[in-house]
Amino acid sequence: MTHLICLARLMGTPRRTCAVTQVRVEERVEQKNRGGPGGIIPPGRRRHPLLLWLLGLRKLLCVFPILLYAMPALSYPVYDADSRGIARLEPYQATELPAGARLPLERVDLRLTGNRDLDLPPPDQELGKMIAATLGKNSASFAFAVLDFSDPERPRYAEHRGDEVSTAGSVGKLLVGLALFQALADAWPDDIQARERVLCETMVTADEVILSDSHDVPLVGTDGKLAFRPLRQGDAANLWTWLDWMLSSSSNSAASMVLKQAMLLQRFGREYPVSRGKAEAAFAESEAKRQAWLKATLIEPVARNGLNSAQLQQGKFFTRSGKQLVPGFSSRVTVRELCRFMLRMEQGRLVDEFSSRELKRLLYLTEGRIRYAASPALYNAALYFKSGSLYSCTDEPGFDCGQYRGNKVNLLASVTEVESPAKDPKTFYIAAVVSNILRRNSADLHKELATDIHRTIMRKAGQDPVKAGLP
Repeated sequence: MTHLICLARLMGTPRRTCAVTQVRVEERVEQKNRGGPGGIIPPGRRRHPLLLWLLGLRKLLCVFPILLYAMPALSYPVYDADSRGIARLEPYQATELPAGARLPLERVDLRLTGNRDLDLPPPDQELGKMIAATLGKNSASFAFAVLDFSDPERPRYAEHRGDEVSTAGSVGKLLVGLALFQALADAWPDDIQARERVLCETMVTADEVILSDSHDVPLVGTDGKLAFRPLRQGDAANLWTWLDWMLSSSSNSAASMVLKQAMLLQRFGREYPVSRGKAEAAFAESEAKRQAWLKATLIEPVARNGLNSAQLQQGKFFTRSGKQLVPGFSSRVTVRELCRFMLRMEQGRLVDEFSSRELKRLLYLTEGRIRYAASPALYNAALYFKSGSLYSCTDEPGFDCGQYRGNKVNLLASVTEVESPAKDPKTFYIAAVVSNILRRNSADLHKELATDIHRTIMRKAGQDPVKAGLP
């Protein structure tokens, strides 16, 4: 059995802490106070013996502060493990991270709260042509939208096939995050601390809605080392960690659990977290009622936040069992509306400034830079990133079909906000890209396009990419 712990910082500025963040409970499901798989452990009701021991240890450490020397400084990544309870982050302190992935929490903030009236401006035809020219013969299979707000008084926007509708894929997990923060705000509109308390202290145990998914998530053992595996029924974590698993690891299981919790929050409001029996009774209602409930939780917040649900919608769970629990609706995305989503986040207009800021921090890419984010030109940049792929294959002699190389469908969608360089940013822009180029490695194509877009943005601003040391 592995217990994942997060100790409060014992020195420095006082702050909210998440004392116990993740516990693999499959060996302890018989304990009545844990509720078993699917159970929710409300704030203030956990008294695990290990926690009691740690509380005693904290007193000891206060007496002998020299023992703190061996503890990591927790200056980066963006989330301190103790303030959010995302246990994977503490071991990352000893990991070699890209230069742009080392910002402390307070450095990741919203940049356009003073420009709340800004919307996507009319397209800059010259900028659009410069970017489209880098696509060559692949231009008909790409869609992109780029908003450069390095100068917020004179933003520049370019798009290519901006309103082309595609399958959302894992990019739709952004909308699950939006749904959860909207439900939290609806329950506690004037109480940020109450929302933080629910995110930090409410432990949720994986139930059958996680079935099935092959995405690995990071789990931390008592030895402090990371291990990766798919989620299992009985795994437990606080809501912050489930959000991190959904957005950082792109776990379909985590996304389905987060959506289920968002639905319970939407239904029960300040009564959340509710008992397992009460939750099961709600999900046992008629299919029509469950679908209306899903729509109110997941789809309606899109329009409530000024976005076009005809161009941006996640309509269903991400797992087979989740879709059986609540049959859903269609999912879709356009690069234009993805760009607008990120713009509204930067303005603090996704629910409110607290929700927008926390979504941005959750998207801060620290675990692994893949696809668009793998561009070496972005090594020194802070990236806020979500991506999703969908491929399918058909028999073709002599062709090795697989992920990123589908010969029937080969969709890849990415949305990235770039702040470059991270330590002293001068360039700020959002790039949303969708491609469907059969038989080609779409991850490599997105990486190459990211380099081209970054160079183009710099040239348009009168900067020399070569002098800037870009690859």
